[in-house]
Amino acid sequence: MSTKERNVDLAKWSGPKRPYDLVKELVIALVVVTLLIGACAAVFGSPDERAVTLQQWGQNAPSDFVATATGELAGSTISAGYGAPYNDAAEGLTLGPLKLQKWAGITIPVNPAEDFVLKPLKSSIDSAVPTAVATWSAASADQQAKWAEDYAAAIEKAGDSAKVVEDAAYGPVPVMTAALLHLAQEGSLDGLLTTEVTPLPSDFTMPLLFLADGGYFDELGAQQHLHGDQWGMMNETGSYPGQSWLWMFSFMYQIEPFKSSENADSQIFAMLFLLNLGFIFMPKLPLINRLPRLIPFHRLIWRRYYRENNL
Repeated sequence: MSTKERNVDLAKWSGPKRPYDLVKELVIALVVVTLLIGACAAVFGSPDERAVTLQQWGQNAPSDFVATATGELAGSTISAGYGAPYNDAAEGLTLGPLKLQKWAGITIPVNPAEDFVLKPLKSSIDSAVPTAVATWSAASADQQAKWAEDYAAAIEKAGDSAKVVEDAAYGPVPVMTAALLHLAQEGSLDGLLTTEVTPLPSDFTMPLLFLADGGYFDELGAQQHLHGDQWGMMNETGSYPGQSWLWMFSFMYQIEPFKSSENADSQIFAMLFLLNLGFIFMPKLPLINRLPRLIPFHRLIWRRYYRENNL
């Protein structure tokens, strides 16, 4: 910046003036925006779909529900092997040598077989359930895994849990999962899982984890184009526009090495963190801080100012 330009910037304003009531403008803007939001909400409603419930899952995809419950007992679901903050079954996200997820520790202990299946079954009125649960609890871990894995394989082969023929090789698993399905279909399971941690039905950690372990929820996400490979973070359910400012996050999930990385979340977060640091320290970066002078777009925007001051 030249000395002349600097002097002009520091000079006291001698142009026209008029009174300006900032508080009045703020109140008017607040009232107008509030009325506009209220009117739009009344006419168009919320752009979000209704929350997916375990009852909806049990009624619309009972076989998937039973297969997922069996997977929880077998310890083969995503939740069972997720790692921190739920359990120590996996190392979780890392960033180079930094074991971010593991270092964070287990802050929300979750045992899928116990929390999603066995505890809720205590509320079942099916007379066969107590015997089935007792049989399961008395068996060894290897026997429990074998029962659940055999039943899961049978469901996959039949394509529908309702078509699986009863067999002693499945142990008490069919009785337990059928009773759990009944709890879900009547709407009880939603309440049971949301009150496992707190007496108030305000913690949806358990039902969300259980729901995410199945295929039903994943299919609903695919239909709404919410998957990562569908630029999901930028999308909104229905025909409403999504969050366009998230394009940079979504974009990185579409390219290598992030696209195929198991640690894409932590890597992309780190990359965007560094990019944001670049924006913050841009005035201090050599050559970069000279670009406004080399490419004087600001003079085009403020051309009247520069013309009137002969700059």
